[in-house]
Amino acid sequence: MSSNQRSPEELMTARANSIPRGLLTAHPIIVDRAEGACIWDTTGRRYLDFVGGIGVLNVGHNHPRVIAAVQEQLKRVTHTAFQVAAYEPYIALAERLNKLVGKGAPYKSVFLTTGAEAVENAIKIARGYTNRPGVISFRGGFHGRTLLGVTLTGFAQPYKQNFGPFAGEVFHSAYPDSYRGVTTEDAIAALEEVFATEIAPDRVAAIIIEPVQGDGGFLQAPPEFLRALREITQRHGIVLIADEIQTGFGRTGKLFGFEHAGIQPDLITVAKSLAGGFPISGVVGKAEIMDAPAPGGLGGTYGGNAIACAAALAVLDAFEQDGLVERAAALGTKLSAALEALKAKHADIGVVRGVGFMRAIEFVADSETKKPDADRAQQVVERARERGLLVIKCGIHRNIVRFLAPVILSDEELDEAIRIIGEAVDADKVSPAA
Repeated sequence: MSSNQRSPEELMTARANSIPRGLLTAHPIIVDRAEGACIWDTTGRRYLDFVGGIGVLNVGHNHPRVIAAVQEQLKRVTHTAFQVAAYEPYIALAERLNKLVGKGAPYKSVFLTTGAEAVENAIKIARGYTNRPGVISFRGGFHGRTLLGVTLTGFAQPYKQNFGPFAGEVFHSAYPDSYRGVTTEDAIAALEEVFATEIAPDRVAAIIIEPVQGDGGFLQAPPEFLRALREITQRHGIVLIADEIQTGFGRTGKLFGFEHAGIQPDLITVAKSLAGGFPISGVVGKAEIMDAPAPGGLGGTYGGNAIACAAALAVLDAFEQDGLVERAAALGTKLSAALEALKAKHADIGVVRGVGFMRAIEFVADSETKKPDADRAQQVVERARERGLLVIKCGIHRNIVRFLAPVILSDEELDEAIRIIGEAVDADKVSPAA
């Protein structure tokens, strides 16, 4: 630490004095630098990063392709606002994503800054196209922290708190969860109940779903459920939106999560790992739907910033040229096997969740009642950090530990992480949550 730098203790004190308590930081460390799958704090300690900016860094920290692209773009233009004057990186990124998502069909893209913005704009586009007000999302889903994003989000704490009243014409339905006995048939029946009791399908503009719930607990929507949802939305003229903000760009072992079901959504939202740590989001969708808003109806001052677009193009290069989707699938297979072996040793691991390299373990106080054990999950998070591995929790009860490591992770780094996870779980247990 250089003489003009504040100590970690001083910085933590400054953080407490200067930043509101509502902005929670999961780990009490101050990051100094990062590269690949690792970060170093201001004391020089190295950590394996299995959070990746909460799914933002699928290509890792400071990926050489991303750094080179950003440095080159910095020499040309950093910002004009696309509504004022267009620039090539925005157009080129739209062209590439349209091909990747549309697979030859006419698609268009608009770029924004945050995932919540992407979700809000997808709803605007769907409402503009259908001239209907209603939106259906799913319990346990997470769609952002803006007013509409929080309304769409399918659990109360910590996101809703006392922040209401919330946006109108939003309805929630059941998401499949085989561990707790909610089958595809149950979830479809619940959706039909929403149609019968809360809003008729001809008043629904959109249904939005995460192919794998992220903050809600890494539950994968069964392929048959997504296929049924696609049939229902087509039958009723409803826009199907796949929220790919956390599942996109290789995380599930395919470029996008919806591909596991063999369906084609009308719109998808993207953000997080699109640009390797630079802030950008987008809506990619069928051209006729994307063109529904009149000129001036879409945009945002920083949306599709030139630097972020250049970074995103470099991320797509990495996936297309470096075999990262295949790498994610292979890493996921190995991690899943290790977690299943750990589950076999510990009755309080109720289930191993996820798909591809998007994996998690759920802790329960009792394997018969499946009562969530948030304290045990927090203990594992802390003991992993003590051993040099950063992970965070998820799930509506915060009893699930999730793993979002960069897909450029080496085999040796994955072996190290698996060892640490095992040690953290094997450590003495705390009392279960009340």
